[in-house]
Amino acid sequence: MSEAEDRIGELRELLRKHAHAYYVLDQPSIPDAEYDMLYRQLEELEAAHPDLVVPDSPTQRVGAPPASLFGSVRHRAAMFSLDNAESPDDLDAWAEKVERSLGRPPGGFVCELKIDGAAVSLTYENGVLVRAATRGDGSIGEDITANVRTIKSVPLRTIKPAPDVMEIRGELYMPVSEFERLNEEQAAAGDQVYINPRNMAAGSVRQKDPAVTASRNLAIWTYQIGFQEGGPTFATHWESVEYLRDLGFPYNPESERVPDLDEVKEFVAAAEKTRHGEGGHDYQTDGVVIKVDSLAEQDELGYTARAPRWAIAFKFPPEERTTKLLDILINVGRTGNVTPFAKLDPVFVGGANVGMATLHNEKELQRKDIRIGDTVIVRRAGDVIPEVVGPVLSERTGKPRVWRMPATCPFCGHPIVTPEGEARAKCTGGFICPSRLREWLFYFASRGGMDIEGLGYKTVDLLLQEGLINDAADIYSLTADDLLGRERWGEISTNKLIAAIEASKDRPVPRLLTALGINLVGPTVSNTLVREFRSIDRLASADTAEIEAINGIGAEIARSVSEWFSDETNAALIDRLRTAGLRFEEPEPDGESDLLAGITLVITGTLEGFSREEAKAAAEAAGAKVTNSVSKNTSALVAGANAGTKLTKAESLGVPVVDEATFVRLLEEGPDVL
Repeated sequence: MSEAEDRIGELRELLRKHAHAYYVLDQPSIPDAEYDMLYRQLEELEAAHPDLVVPDSPTQRVGAPPASLFGSVRHRAAMFSLDNAESPDDLDAWAEKVERSLGRPPGGFVCELKIDGAAVSLTYENGVLVRAATRGDGSIGEDITANVRTIKSVPLRTIKPAPDVMEIRGELYMPVSEFERLNEEQAAAGDQVYINPRNMAAGSVRQKDPAVTASRNLAIWTYQIGFQEGGPTFATHWESVEYLRDLGFPYNPESERVPDLDEVKEFVAAAEKTRHGEGGHDYQTDGVVIKVDSLAEQDELGYTARAPRWAIAFKFPPEERTTKLLDILINVGRTGNVTPFAKLDPVFVGGANVGMATLHNEKELQRKDIRIGDTVIVRRAGDVIPEVVGPVLSERTGKPRVWRMPATCPFCGHPIVTPEGEARAKCTGGFICPSRLREWLFYFASRGGMDIEGLGYKTVDLLLQEGLINDAADIYSLTADDLLGRERWGEISTNKLIAAIEASKDRPVPRLLTALGINLVGPTVSNTLVREFRSIDRLASADTAEIEAINGIGAEIARSVSEWFSDETNAALIDRLRTAGLRFEEPEPDGESDLLAGITLVITGTLEGFSREEAKAAAEAAGAKVTNSVSKNTSALVAGANAGTKLTKAESLGVPVVDEATFVRLLEEGPDVL
């Protein structure tokens, strides 16, 4: 047996295994991008060795066999897959083939967002839904009629007279907002969370109990008439989907008819930029489907064994890949919390090389059963921190090591403990721990703290390594001479940082109190304490009972504040900050003033300097109304990282969107900031 024959057999077996996991079990064993790579390898080998092509090769069929849970449905017209393009060059090559086959450029194209869901066939007789089926292997699917009837966006009857028999193709999907809601419920109940909306949608539509499907709030975009008996005829695909819209079927309004390939590429580029929801949609997209618009030209171009020659799917760069988990390390944050993270065999995913990824916390790591040496799925979407989704259990070999939290901190040697009643482990070394010190200094200078532009991680690391600072007060002793001449520190960058440090001295007192990093004291608590005591010194001299007596301040917060100011090291820090000229006292207010009266805010995403509750309390303390949903009456959306669907809705409604720094200014300066 030849080397090529061996490799072809190996690839076929791998593709069958992964296709079964993906299409039948709804449990993908590898990311789509890796499946596509294996498929292309097989195609290339079979093209080079046509005598080795067999009828049951994965390249000679459309999908995978249906599961036995539901009855079988034979499609009256085959449901084909699509060939893929992954670069503008691939699009050029496809367009050249189309033009060569037609003997002329096609009359135009239709571009449709490629929805990451589950393909479905809907059959209507005289406008009434009589059958719904999965794609299955393209010829035979599963009968899921009872479940699909529960999906509200699927018409049970057309709103206008329809042909005698009509089959509609569409993509069932789970809205991102619904996916997030369900995962929150699963997590709250201690149950398994789902990896992505696509598999959640596929699993939801194949439930034994239609009531379960109904509870999942699925939706559909239709995209094609598969066949029809009777009714109008159409010259173009665009005409046919407009007809679908007239009958009451959802057709994605983001779709466009374009005249040439240049505008196809413009559509693809714009769609890729908005794939994470900036375009206002509540669904996942993983590419763009491009179709020759003329139905006559489609007929002329025809099909290969598995795909139409008149259409192609441009796939966006993969956001999930598999790689080896080389080690699990820990980081100590500014409050002493110890967080595990993954060291990976570097992999290109989501447009960047990823060598590190978050594991969130020890409990989550154990729940997912992630072990050192595992092959793991890594996800990176947009600017989100890369994360390890979970292990590929089918690839687990040998004896991967189960990770345990170390007993002592690798940075300072002090014990790591998990306080009773708390979920997170903590380093007990205080700011002797260099990792904790680094994180605290970065937090002190961040936008939610003293907002010192230019004092990010790289600069903090440099200052610590060179021994120029040991705590926050040392920042205010820095001079231009300390920095000038060091690598990447010229006169302009040095003067900017020194000016930013000087400007931070006049930040409002609540900002300084927040920046100190006292446990349980975020922006909301800081504002509350400063409104009562008006100065750092008066707060420092207050006892626990006085602090606890303030409305909104509990015993635990009061004890934390009192203990912090009683510590000799912290007291010395306060003295040095006072000597440096930082603002320590807020003037008494002239009178009652609702700074943000009449303003309605919605807060979403992750903020650096506030928890969600703290941000809400701070806004309400300034007189604003804070609601959970975006509407035309919303004055502004405060958007942190991973803002999600509320951001897209705000943009679609024209509601102003502000970042965290602007939110802080809004609290300090009032509505003129908007």
